[in-house]
Amino acid sequence: MKLDPQLPSGPIHDAWTQRRRELPLISPINKRRFKVLVVGSGLAGASAAATLAEQGFRVTLLTYHDSPRRAHSVAAQGGINAARNYQNDGDSVERLFLDTVKGGDFRAREAGCHRLAEISGAIIDQCVAQGVPFAREYGGTLANRSFGGALVSRTFYARGQTGQQLLYGAVQALLRQVDAGRVELLTQRDVLDLITVEGVARGVVCRVQASGRLEAHTAHAVLLASGGYSNVFHRSTNAVKSNASAIWRAHRRGAAFANPCFTQIHPTCIPSGDPGQSKLTLMSESLRNDGRVWLPAQAGDARPPHAIPEAERDYFLERQYPTYGNMAPRDVASRRARERCLEGHGVGPGGRSVYLDFSDTIRREGRAAIESRYGNLFAMYERITGSDPYAEPMRIYPAPHYTMGGLWVDYNLMSTIPGLFVLGEANFSEHGANRLGASALMQGLADGLFIAPATVSGWLAGHLHTEVSADHPACRDSIAAVQARIDGLGSTSGGHSCDSLHRQLGDTMIGACGISRHADGLRAAMAEVRELELAFAQELRLPEPRAGRNPELEKALRLEDFLQLAGLMLRDALAREESCGAHFREEHQSADGEALRNDDNFCHIAAWQWTGEGQEPTRHCEPLHYRHATPSRRNYR
Repeated sequence: MKLDPQLPSGPIHDAWTQRRRELPLISPINKRRFKVLVVGSGLAGASAAATLAEQGFRVTLLTYHDSPRRAHSVAAQGGINAARNYQNDGDSVERLFLDTVKGGDFRAREAGCHRLAEISGAIIDQCVAQGVPFAREYGGTLANRSFGGALVSRTFYARGQTGQQLLYGAVQALLRQVDAGRVELLTQRDVLDLITVEGVARGVVCRVQASGRLEAHTAHAVLLASGGYSNVFHRSTNAVKSNASAIWRAHRRGAAFANPCFTQIHPTCIPSGDPGQSKLTLMSESLRNDGRVWLPAQAGDARPPHAIPEAERDYFLERQYPTYGNMAPRDVASRRARERCLEGHGVGPGGRSVYLDFSDTIRREGRAAIESRYGNLFAMYERITGSDPYAEPMRIYPAPHYTMGGLWVDYNLMSTIPGLFVLGEANFSEHGANRLGASALMQGLADGLFIAPATVSGWLAGHLHTEVSADHPACRDSIAAVQARIDGLGSTSGGHSCDSLHRQLGDTMIGACGISRHADGLRAAMAEVRELELAFAQELRLPEPRAGRNPELEKALRLEDFLQLAGLMLRDALAREESCGAHFREEHQSADGEALRNDDNFCHIAAWQWTGEGQEPTRHCEPLHYRHATPSRRNYR
């Protein structure tokens, strides 16, 4: 497998401009001859479908939701980054670029990070034009706040509903194209396979959830914008139906999977309240702008928070990271919180929580100020926990949130399968080993609004194939393979439900491949996952697999993919003998407990190739070169 990142030559500042100049164009009249298939209706998918349709292409969008407004992007809360320097605090495209490269612990391409910073300003303009109600200052200019890992305020927000408002803007643009007849919107579709013809992506096979019917959809190019795979941990901040099926099935068809072990654990989530709980709830990182994180200084102190005097509190992030304090990056804050809890300082049931306290800010600025910034988040916390965060500190704990790994893509967002583009969280993207807060929405919209519409059009200009119909032999073969897989799942008659096996997988993964990892734990987890795969194959209890609407079958199809992906994540974590960002190998840490990179041997993107059922995957490397950012120890102290 050849990994060619297709990076433009010349100065990095002109790279994206140069690439757009190089890409061939298609006349408006000819664009209607091309059909594009988009999988996923979140920020990346909805904005890409709307923009390509606006350009004149025929677009079909597939989503497993009842409505595109239900896509997981709706759950993002805190904000979206852009280098506009409204605060006159020294921000710039160059600074956002360098923060992104450093935040990812120098495990991402420079050119991609610079392009992301360049585009960020245009994203805000586009969203304002779509009517996104960003917070504004008294004078009418857009308001900013800061997020972890940055010393400037560059995060634009709409209270604690930024993702929801951005998604609604993108969906309105999408529905305008649906109404114009340029986008065909197909809901309740689970994508279960990729169709390739002569090595080129030409369509997908999906299952209609309502009827159980299998469909083949074909196009001249396929765009996967199906989100991340944090639900491999069972309980995560992802929506329950978020899955890895589209990208995993594309991986099995030949698309390389990059850096699968790079998974972000978000430090500010509501702790789990019950072992049977199906998901976790995120509290925005923006809360750390005004909330102070602390724990009792004395281990085992069971007094309620108001009974612990100031002198007996440990504001451990402010103590350990005086420069960034509570705004230390997510991976750092999560590690330190877990560490203090394991040392016996944790609060709440099982000692698995830390306090996020707003009392200082409320005393200083008043309750109304906090309510205007985070009112909906506080109300959500109170509804879930029954505790009033205005009167007592929130209890928070780290939880799986965002996946930096995904399908490998080149600078044009094309995978190792020609004609298959991957957008947003579904690709391995520009986040390196760790994603800075408020960068996910930025990347999803950059991919969907600006990058893919240019590069997909450039690809199509040279590939006007004869249209592949749904009765093409490749389509029939893919449908037959998916049907055989469903029939195989229905042939088992054991005593394990999907939920019980998924919970076991989650326990294994969070223990061995969560906030910290070590070689022995990873090897043991690989053996446990193999046992779970065996139990899934031989002892799964799946009622009526041939019925139409069958939620248990949907779970089984997703779980089978998660089990295989979990094995790859563990292999990747075991192979990367270093600590970088959210990948923290306990064998590789500095004397003060910080991540210790190994640039000599691991300054690369690891891309895995599927080699067949039961076979060891092959690991490939794409070297990373830094000419503008100097790799240095990532120190936030």
